[in-house]
Amino acid sequence: MPKNVPDDDDPLARALRPPPDETPAARAVRQAREADARRVSQAIDDAIRAERQANKKKKIVRVLLLGQSESGKSTTLRQFQRLYTPSAFRSELVHWRAIIQLNLIRSIHTILAALNANANANSGPTHSPAPSRSLAWDGDDFDVPDDDAYLSDPASSVRPSLAPSASPSAPTSDTDDGPPLDLAALALRLLPLRHAEAFLRAQLVPPAEDEAADLGHGLPGHAHAPSHHSSFSSSSSASASSAGKEVFVRPGRWRASFWKRGGVRACAAGAGAEEDEPQRVIWRCREDMMRLWASRRVRRVLKAKKVRLEEESGFFLDDLPRLTECNYVPTEDDVLRARLKTIGVSEYKFQMEAGPQSGSEWRIVDVGGSRFQRPTWAPFFDDVDAIIFLAPISCFDQVLAEDAKVNRLEDSVLLWKAVCSNKLLAHVDLVLFLNKCDLLARKLAGGTRLARYVRSYADRANDVETAGKYFRGKFSAIQRTYSPAPRKFYGFCTSVTDTVTTSGILVSVRDIVLRQNLRQSKLV
Repeated sequence: MPKNVPDDDDPLARALRPPPDETPAARAVRQAREADARRVSQAIDDAIRAERQANKKKKIVRVLLLGQSESGKSTTLRQFQRLYTPSAFRSELVHWRAIIQLNLIRSIHTILAALNANANANSGPTHSPAPSRSLAWDGDDFDVPDDDAYLSDPASSVRPSLAPSASPSAPTSDTDDGPPLDLAALALRLLPLRHAEAFLRAQLVPPAEDEAADLGHGLPGHAHAPSHHSSFSSSSSASASSAGKEVFVRPGRWRASFWKRGGVRACAAGAGAEEDEPQRVIWRCREDMMRLWASRRVRRVLKAKKVRLEEESGFFLDDLPRLTECNYVPTEDDVLRARLKTIGVSEYKFQMEAGPQSGSEWRIVDVGGSRFQRPTWAPFFDDVDAIIFLAPISCFDQVLAEDAKVNRLEDSVLLWKAVCSNKLLAHVDLVLFLNKCDLLARKLAGGTRLARYVRSYADRANDVETAGKYFRGKFSAIQRTYSPAPRKFYGFCTSVTDTVTTSGILVSVRDIVLRQNLRQSKLV
């Protein structure tokens, strides 16, 4: 056995030993400080024990939001906050103005990039369109692997799938039914938006932190295409180079800097604050932005380039007159429609302010949906009461931003199959949101045939009700086939930006989650 170390050889004892020449007054001060330190330590220990006991008595409700990028997870979370913590949600409305301003500027830059790409394409060599392919959904699901490797390495288990579409011919007319639009001059007048965008990006993160970055391009292959039309491209190349790029931030970081600022001021001359410079720039450019978006020639170019701004989150071009006012303050609907890309995993804790469970604590974990972030999902499967899985069904004719070879609908099906088959989640309730039904309805009403992209849809009616029922049956069959243990299917056709409809759905989801919570507590 080890021998006891004498106090003289113990460095800790030597450090704590009183000095040999300590006076009675110094001894009294030292003993008082030691007593205070013991009291603080005891109070901390008591608080930890009390918190532990309280957590044992009340079961915290944990919900995990899963789905691919831009599936509507963040909007669903905001709907939870709006419905159950309305005071906190309303207090943050003004801080979303900068995000909405960025969304608006990004849409304008995307339009300018499409016009620039169209000018280059008309003067450069032509290319044959890629052959059309439809999704091979002939059985209960796609031909996918039988394990859950897709969560850990999506690239290893996805086969290429190109969304088919016929390329409309580029517009040949440069005029609308009205005065001709000088796009080159318009692009020059919109250049100040670049300054406003840079200022807003800098505001999104605290000083001395470099968390904001750019992700992706809305027009791959065009943003950096060589210029052949110098009269237009020279004025729009800067906008084109940033078109489609998206700012992403660490969750929660951006709010801290905005809380330090005051309310919204008017942006008229003499109003003064540097923080309002972006709104002043937007206000000065409002007429040109409206002319750009109202141009039929521009709409034809966007259609030819398959740029569907109306189908993207963060689309505000139809609200330009209201959003460009000097005293603009976001509404609740604006915040629900806003787009802010977050990177990483976020846990949102809040106390229910309304409803029968007022005062109960909920924790909703929102994880990134990009393919490179999916391997981080598994650690959050433990001790979760329910999973809300969002599958946007309007994107049957789109591909992933991260991989243009992968169809977005097929990607959602692969993810759903992997989640259903995961053994860690065998006894967890899964709630499926077949999301973006409003966009699906608009797309089908516009003449897009779902059967062209999903062969097994066959000759069913090309409307949103029939399509929703079809997709609900397919996802239900996947859950039934791949779940390790039988469980009830909860599936909803949703448009999470629709406040009225989504509120009713979230009440149903709350009841589902609470029943699962009670079962785990052995109270039912």
